[in-house]
Amino acid sequence: MKTGIIGEGAIGRYVADALASRGLGPHVILTRSGPTGTAPGGVTRVRSADDLPGDLALMIDCAGHAALAQHGPAILSRGIDLVTVSLGALADPALETALTEAARRGRAQLHLASGAIGALDALRAARVGGLTEVTYTGRKPPKGWKGSPAEDRLDLDMLETAATHFEGTARDAATTYPKNANVAAAVALAGAGFEATQVRLIADPAVTANIHEIHATGAFGQFHFRIEGHALPDNPRSSALAAMSAVAAIERHIAPVAT
Repeated sequence: MKTGIIGEGAIGRYVADALASRGLGPHVILTRSGPTGTAPGGVTRVRSADDLPGDLALMIDCAGHAALAQHGPAILSRGIDLVTVSLGALADPALETALTEAARRGRAQLHLASGAIGALDALRAARVGGLTEVTYTGRKPPKGWKGSPAEDRLDLDMLETAATHFEGTARDAATTYPKNANVAAAVALAGAGFEATQVRLIADPAVTANIHEIHATGAFGQFHFRIEGHALPDNPRSSALAAMSAVAAIERHIAPVAT
């Protein structure tokens, strides 16, 4: 099976290395910079979805919301399945519609990687019976919020105590913090939806990990889930588990028994 990757950032590099170690490619990298064409190692670099080879079976989006919006519909329309970690992009109703229609035209499927959070299977199951409340709290060290709107609301370099810099719906969180709030979108998509999922984002100098918490209640009962995740070594804004979840999604896609 031929695979390709969108993006060569921290997550893209992790996924590429993982694919190579499993003998799964990548065969193509869709990138916005650097030389194009086939390198000595056999990896082809292209600029557009139109330039992807016809026998490609699966693309993995590791490049963020803008890349998913730019390339996702064209990839799906060509009948190529797509895995993405950019779940926050689906907070845009127009893009969600475009991706859905493209997948139907191409008879392809968009796979949503779980990203930096767990317990989404429980949320999906609980949604069947009805959810009454879902809240997500994201807590990171101040440096983890660098490059986000948190810089406009807090002095991240001088912060001495935990401070909340966002409270609102998952849709607002995902659109306002496109590089930081994919987890909020993942929780919303698995559970109660973008408008019904409440989000709180916190900068906390007392923590060293990225902490994600979900609280949900419904006909099933209630649960509270907490995970403390590390960032990738070369990017404090990229979750190691998010990169791992993309690889796990690929493994499920090709496995004879999907767990």
